[in-house]
Amino acid sequence: MPGLAPKRSGSEKEQRRWRLSPPKMLVLGFAGLIFAGALLLNTSWATQSGEPPGFLTALFTATSAVCVTGLVVVDTGTFWSSFGQTVILLLIQLGGLGIMTSATIFSILLGRQIGLKERILIRESLGQVNVAGMVRLVRYILIYTAAVEGFFALVLMLRLARDYPWPHNIWYGVFHAVSAFNNAGFDLFGQFRSLTGYVADPVVNFGIALPIIIGGLGFSVIAEVIERRRWRRFSLHTKLALLTTGVLLAGGTVLFLVLESRHTLAGFSWPVKVLASFFQSVTPRTAGFNTVDIGALAPVTQLWLCFLMFIGASPGSTGGGIKTTTFTLLVLTLWSLVAGREATEVFGRRVPLGQVLKAVGICLLALGWLGFVLLVLLAVEGKDFLRLLFEAVSAFGTVGLSTGITPALTPVGRIAIILTMFIGRLGPLTIAYALAQQRRVTFRYPEENIMVG
Repeated sequence: MPGLAPKRSGSEKEQRRWRLSPPKMLVLGFAGLIFAGALLLNTSWATQSGEPPGFLTALFTATSAVCVTGLVVVDTGTFWSSFGQTVILLLIQLGGLGIMTSATIFSILLGRQIGLKERILIRESLGQVNVAGMVRLVRYILIYTAAVEGFFALVLMLRLARDYPWPHNIWYGVFHAVSAFNNAGFDLFGQFRSLTGYVADPVVNFGIALPIIIGGLGFSVIAEVIERRRWRRFSLHTKLALLTTGVLLAGGTVLFLVLESRHTLAGFSWPVKVLASFFQSVTPRTAGFNTVDIGALAPVTQLWLCFLMFIGASPGSTGGGIKTTTFTLLVLTLWSLVAGREATEVFGRRVPLGQVLKAVGICLLALGWLGFVLLVLLAVEGKDFLRLLFEAVSAFGTVGLSTGITPALTPVGRIAIILTMFIGRLGPLTIAYALAQQRRVTFRYPEENIMVG
C-alpha cells in the first residue's frame, strides 16, 4: 500500500543495528584501551620517582604495550613503579590476545552467551575466514595461553632465582613469559640492556625464544596442529605458516651467523655464536628482545633484520608485520606469473584471486606508510637513514628492536612511531577498511587492457 515502507529482512535489520563496521570497532577498541592505559601510566603511582611522566611518554608506552611492540622512550625496569609495570603487563596481555578475544574470554568465564556480533568481531580480530567455531577457538586460546605462559614463567623464575631474590624472580619470570608469548619485547633488566647479559645462557634464550615462536604462529595454527597432528591433514594456511616460519628461522640464523661471526660475535665460542644467531633470527619476528647490541651490528645485518621485521609473524597471532602467509603468497604469485600460470597454486590447491589481491594491497599499503613515516623521521630527526628505517620498520612490525635512538626521538618523531605501531598491530588493510566507505557494487565495467612493465 502507498505510504507503507517495505518490510526489511532480519539480516538487514541486524546490519542496521551495527552502525559501526567490524574494522571500525576494532580500531576504536584498541584506541580506547591505549588511551585508558596512557591515563593510568600518566599518574604519580606509575613511576618510581612519584612524578607523572608526561602524557606523550605515557601514550607512547601504552601504545607500545597494547600493540605488543616493545619500543620504549624510558627504561621499563627502572622508570616505572610496580603499579606502572603491572599496568604495562595487563596492556600487553590484552593487546596481544586482541580486544574482542579478551572480552570474549571474560564472557566465557562469566558464563555469558556469545552472540553473532561478537563472533564476527572475533573473526575479524583473529584474521579468520569463517564465523563458525569462533567461541571454540577462543576457548583454545584461553587454555593455551595460560599453559604456555605458566610453563615458561616457571622456567624463567627458577632460572632467575640465581640472580634475583624472592619474590623478584617470580615477578621477573611472569613478566618476561607474558611479554615473550605476546611478542611484546618489554623487559625489566634495566638500562635498555634487554637480554644482553644472558647471551650465553641457553635456559633464558630458549625460555624466551620458544614462547615467541609459539605465540607468533597464530592461535588457529596451534589448534589445528594439536587436533590434526599430521601434515597431510593440515589446511593450506597452516602448512604455509609452518613452512614459512621454519624457513625464515633457519635462513635468519645462518645469515646472521655468517654476517656477524667476525663482528659482534667475534669474542664468543661457536656454540654461543649459534645460540645468539638463532635468538636474533627469532626476535625480529615481532618480539623485540635481543642478546647482542643491535646498534653495533653491521649495516647489512640491520638491513636483513628490517626484512625479517617487515614480514613479521603469522595471521591471527600476537605479532605484527605483513605476516608470513602474505609474504609467501606474494612469492608464489610471482612464481606463477613467471611460469605463465593463470592462478596461484601450491600444495595441489589454487588460491582465490581475492586473497592474492588482498596480499598485494597489504604489502603496498605497508610500503606506502613506511615510506611516508621515513620521510617524516628524516625531516625532523636528522639521524642516520638506516637507523631511522630500522626504527620505522620495527614499529610497523610491532617488533621493538632498536639501534638506540628511541629515547632521543622528538615529539613529532614519537607521534609518527605511535601511529606506525598502531597501524602495524591492527594491519594497514584493517585501518583502510575502517576509514573507507564501502558500498556493494551491483555492476561491472567492461574490460580493457593496458600496457604494464
